[in-house]
Amino acid sequence: MKFSKRAQAIKASLTLAITSKAKKLKASGENVINFAAGEPYLDTPEHIKEAAIEAIRQGFTKYTPAAGAPFLKKAIIEKFKKDNNLEYNNSQIVVSCGAKHSLFNVMEVLCDEGDEVIIPAPYWVSYPEMVRFAGGQPVIIKTLEKNKFKFTTDTLEKYITAKTKILILNSPSNPAGTVYTKDELRKIAKVAVEHNIYVISDEIYEKIIYDNNRHASIASFDKDIYKLTVTINGVSKAYSMTGWRIGYLGASEEVAAKVNNLQSHSTSNPSSISQKAAWAALTSDERFVREMVREFDIRRKKMVSGLNRINGFSCDMPQGSFYCFCNTKETRLNSMDIANKLLDELKIAVIPGIAFGQENYIRVSYSCGYEEIDEGLRRLKELFG
Repeated sequence: MKFSKRAQAIKASLTLAITSKAKKLKASGENVINFAAGEPYLDTPEHIKEAAIEAIRQGFTKYTPAAGAPFLKKAIIEKFKKDNNLEYNNSQIVVSCGAKHSLFNVMEVLCDEGDEVIIPAPYWVSYPEMVRFAGGQPVIIKTLEKNKFKFTTDTLEKYITAKTKILILNSPSNPAGTVYTKDELRKIAKVAVEHNIYVISDEIYEKIIYDNNRHASIASFDKDIYKLTVTINGVSKAYSMTGWRIGYLGASEEVAAKVNNLQSHSTSNPSSISQKAAWAALTSDERFVREMVREFDIRRKKMVSGLNRINGFSCDMPQGSFYCFCNTKETRLNSMDIANKLLDELKIAVIPGIAFGQENYIRVSYSCGYEEIDEGLRRLKELFG
């Protein structure tokens, strides 16, 4: 069978491959420690589930507009204004089947054959694949642990060419938990405006942030960067709704219209029932989110402290998200080998750093129970000392 060149160019997601292998081991009766989780450990809050059940009872089970139901768009507009100091109107919002879908749509409408897209590494695994699928060329900026995995504008300038079309930002980031400050983002915005580069700002982890760090949306600084920025968000991480598949974007009317056109010919609207649930999440008290972040903070400190006591492992404190990006260079194993060794010998699932564009690291999720963290660290210490 002859497949399209696009399909042949796409690689399988390593995160999903490792997670799938771990699930199979668990299903066969193995006591697997899941440090690979890419979703919050808590169940979706009851009031959100009740909103979905009520939607079914009321027969809200038909098509909505392709770009999302008006009531949800209104809630998103209010959220952007309240949390991000961003003013959007109805025609600038598109609701999709998860933030991943929003990112994919934007890449398809902005990226053309041969365009260059700058991506700081470590990056979320799907960014380069989305660029390639759209016909673009990923241009990777390798960042350093000593700089908290941040790039500077001086470095950014060196990677910009006549073909540069897009810069992808992810703050707080997956996998390193990096959070860019307002001052850092202002400098990046200045460069983007000077070179007329689109910025795709993936802010899905904005509410999962620690210590004195504060989230800022790059589009909020002035009208010039606002026009060039597509702000991506969703309800998956903050409200523990990964399976509900609701993401959204705010962009210029021109970009949003193109995304709407594309979506109308692919998935059409996201699930009407999930949209009702997302509305409940965005319009209710966020006590659940605050409590979840407090719990994540305890797990964060426990995991980092434990990893730093194991021979060959070292880990900085992440500023956001629910992952540690752990340096394993001293083990003298590459990231794929160490991930397989941990799963095969210790029944611990982690994601190899090579999936995120950085060798000699593993991503360790602390989105699990205290007992699981303790047991996983015990097993690691037993093997590595």
